[in-house]
Amino acid sequence: MGIKVVIADDHAVVRAGLRTLLKSEPGFELLGEAASGFEVIELVKNTSPDVLVLDISMPDLDGIAVTKIIKSTTSKTKILILTVHEDDAMAREAIESGASGYILKHAAESELINAIRRIVQGDLVVDPSLLRPLFFEDRKKSDESSDYLEQLTQRETDVLKLIVEGYTNRQIGEELHLSVRTVEGHRSNIYDKLGLSSRVELVRYAKKQGIIRKESD
Repeated sequence: MGIKVVIADDHAVVRAGLRTLLKSEPGFELLGEAASGFEVIELVKNTSPDVLVLDISMPDLDGIAVTKIIKSTTSKTKILILTVHEDDAMAREAIESGASGYILKHAAESELINAIRRIVQGDLVVDPSLLRPLFFEDRKKSDESSDYLEQLTQRETDVLKLIVEGYTNRQIGEELHLSVRTVEGHRSNIYDKLGLSSRVELVRYAKKQGIIRKESD
């Protein structure tokens, strides 16, 4: 059984090119085409393709919005963004929205076919020209988060862990043998050093850093 594909682009000439490519390539089955955001959402809903090849610049809803909607309703369909936008910020947003790939329209036909096959296998595919800026941005954010965490003293880290577990200031004081005033001081320092303003933000931060495995109720 071939890889079932839906294509979505508002330019008829682009759709025609993709149609010809996929029909000439063994192992692919084209289920349909769409020219607008709402149209492709309905088409994916009715056909359940393995892969949606999707442009970002679409009428009604752009590709990012379409990606979010489709991924919120099904995990089966993989989405490959095919676009002229050589923008690492846009690529990041697409991936964070649920896309499995982001490649540029000037890519070779073989690159597109390979990208479709790879995302079906579970790979994340990003155009080589965007890999470097994406990698360094992720690295920068990770390093910055680690730097912030390292600013905390051991006692502040102990307090942080109890805060995210839902302990009150009084309970933290009893657990760590500290006065409530001292706990309040540590709590204030933690928020200031991490640039946070609420326990909800602190829980999310702690989860991201691996301090806790899941959010407390």
